[in-house]
Amino acid sequence: MKMIDLNCDMGESFGTYVLGYDEQAMPFVTSINVACGFHASDPDNMAKTLMLAKKHGIAVGAHPGFPDLVGFGRRSMALSPDEVKNTVMYQIGALDAFCRAEGIKMQHVKAHGALYNMAEKDLSIAMAIAAAIKAVDPTLYMLCLANSQMVAAAKQIGVPFVEESFADRAYTDEGTLVSRKLPGSVIHDIEQVVTRVVRMVKDQSVISITGKEVPIQTQTICVHGDTPGAVDMVKAIRTALEKENIVLRAFGA
Repeated sequence: MKMIDLNCDMGESFGTYVLGYDEQAMPFVTSINVACGFHASDPDNMAKTLMLAKKHGIAVGAHPGFPDLVGFGRRSMALSPDEVKNTVMYQIGALDAFCRAEGIKMQHVKAHGALYNMAEKDLSIAMAIAAAIKAVDPTLYMLCLANSQMVAAAKQIGVPFVEESFADRAYTDEGTLVSRKLPGSVIHDIEQVVTRVVRMVKDQSVISITGKEVPIQTQTICVHGDTPGAVDMVKAIRTALEKENIVLRAFGA
């Protein structure tokens, strides 16, 4: 029996600014990554997101990013590994307070945006993230991009991890994500995305932007909930996986 987790970034609204379709998309995923106030969100939105996750029985993880609200955490910052570790620990701790208040056991940690992209290639940054996770709670899973330095870091530091693939992001021939700065980096066609996801789960491979078949190991697939048509895409992905008799379940369940 094949099983897969669908994860989605949520809780990224800030003050009066609303981002994403959290309420509509949440019932169709199995895990969420909650922004912790550095790249997005605030205490009120964190609390609201946790209450919604509890209502739907969705697994919860921290989504730490660079302290860059203006750039939504998508701009690289020259933080040292120690600074990265402390930044990640701080954000895990913030979300953990809300989890404790709601009686929720946090499942995982997934870096956001530029921090994630740097950790994908830079072992020292990836190890700083893994070290932060281990220092706060060594039972938390680290979400790692498949085929990346994150996997090596999780193994070296000794934290549980799962390998992640992206439903709507284009891949290079090396199995890394195509930069958002390049055309075609985000795939908007729902039928194409659904076909890719089923292939990822059943065949453990993805077709790169040049048409090459690239092997990937994946235990969780990220679906984005903040783009136009995102809810329809998430619904279509879930429906297609269920038709293939693939069980959707949080990886920490």
